[in-house]
Amino acid sequence: MNPIVHIVMFGWIPVVIGLFSVLKPRHAVITSFLVAWLFLPNAAYPLPGLPDYTKISATCWGIFIAAALFDMENLARFRFRTLDVPMLVWCLCPVASSLANGYGLYDGLAVSLRQTVTWGFPYFIGRVYFNSLEALKELAVGIFIGGMVYVPLSLWESRMSPQLHYNLYGFYQHSFAQTYRWGGWRPMVFLSHGLMLGVWMMSASVVGVWLWATGALKDIRGLSMVWMVPVLVLTSIWCKSTAAIAYLFGGVAILFLSRRIRKPLFIILLLAIPLLYLPVRATGMWDGGEVVSFIAEHVSEERAESLQFRLDNEDILADRALQNPLFGWATWGKARVYDEEGRDISVTDGLWIIAFGNHGLVGLVSMTLAVLMPVFFFVRSYPASSWGDPRVASAAALSLLLAIYMVDNLLNAMVNPIFIVTAGGISGLPVLQAALKRSEAVRERVVPGEAAYAPRFI
Repeated sequence: MNPIVHIVMFGWIPVVIGLFSVLKPRHAVITSFLVAWLFLPNAAYPLPGLPDYTKISATCWGIFIAAALFDMENLARFRFRTLDVPMLVWCLCPVASSLANGYGLYDGLAVSLRQTVTWGFPYFIGRVYFNSLEALKELAVGIFIGGMVYVPLSLWESRMSPQLHYNLYGFYQHSFAQTYRWGGWRPMVFLSHGLMLGVWMMSASVVGVWLWATGALKDIRGLSMVWMVPVLVLTSIWCKSTAAIAYLFGGVAILFLSRRIRKPLFIILLLAIPLLYLPVRATGMWDGGEVVSFIAEHVSEERAESLQFRLDNEDILADRALQNPLFGWATWGKARVYDEEGRDISVTDGLWIIAFGNHGLVGLVSMTLAVLMPVFFFVRSYPASSWGDPRVASAAALSLLLAIYMVDNLLNAMVNPIFIVTAGGISGLPVLQAALKRSEAVRERVVPGEAAYAPRFI
């Protein structure tokens, strides 16, 4: 780790405040999150009694300070809604977990604050700044631009090996042994793992394809989507993440098929995957053998062995979690499995099994609902026939990405604040639209068809 790390990390909060002074608040938020996530080092500074200082915590603190200075009126508009309950429970449940395991209130509050900074703050920022279709479109365009910016960097690392983070900041963000795939290098750029990069590039590609296909975005500063989207999609494939490639093609297919049949059937089936997987795996009702066999036969033996390893560890970790099912074992390693000599013999990959082990059913259910409830609400509020409308296309693509993100979290534990911001933004949509429901009805009587894609309220 070289001095540049300390300079950019501790200089980031003033930069965020500076962005608010020269940009519109929403644009400053988008720029702050994307630049921090895509380019700041994967470093963490432990602070006594406080959550670690990371690039995301620095971004959130910077946004709150800047909003208090330049945009307090917008912050004051926030109103807590029922849809926010799962995120609140997810942020507070560490207190119950710590108390239930005898660690005390101070420990619980410390872990709860850490969870709030990681999850609650980005969600709240999304609720405040991205609670409209127009705002979500700006966020979606920002994600697409972030993917395009990463295209040359990803291609460079796929040829020269993942070295950018090391060359600039003086350390590797992850084991170099996991960077070789398909006879070549799998890039990481400035993210924490090649898998995380694959999901990021997939997300930008899905957004780009849908915005282009629906006419919501035709060019960016004169650069046509006709050539940018294919370049981004091909680069995403070249990032060599098998799951991310499947998400890419599956996600695009879901959007096109949903528009064609004018029903949300396929995204509901996607949402059903984690909702079915979690109970059958947590209780040991299903061992996943059929999927392992399918992958071994149609993909590769190596991928099948990797999946089997994850499933085997999930089995022993789920057994351990079921010994304390309501609030879990808290966060001091009690959720892990040890042999008779006290050696840790468990490996935690999926975010769900970590949540289940540490915070029990309360944590697992609240975390899952915090991400999936906004998708359910969007699907319920906006008919699938409207997803191809340029005004709704961005929200549709982002809702799909949230569903894909939860599917990915079944096997990986890579918290991405951009998705959490998105969940907050989509959760805010009903709030804004409910306030405008009457005016939209009036406008529809005056200008027939203008409010054709207003959400249905039930």
